[in-house]
Amino acid sequence: MLNMLTLLQQGMTTGDGLAIGLSVLGGGLSALAAGVGIGQIGGRMTEAMARQPSEAQNIQTAAIVLAVFIEGAALFGLVIAGFIRG
Repeated sequence: MLNMLTLLQQGMTTGDGLAIGLSVLGGGLSALAAGVGIGQIGGRMTEAMARQPSEAQNIQTAAIVLAVFIEGAALFGLVIAGFIRG
């Protein structure tokens, strides 16, 4: 967190404040969206496994694959936010 604040302060003094501010905002939103998405997957997986215990293994496998896709999208968002900062 302190690193982000330092970047914002540095950007305000050099004139790059908007780009740095948007990159920090984009990175934060990417991480937040990934957390919400994985939380939704975990909740729905638990409900589905409680309703059909015989399919628990298939449900768990599908949930892990979906979580990996969400993490990949979040990582992509963080990388793009880093490129915006330059």
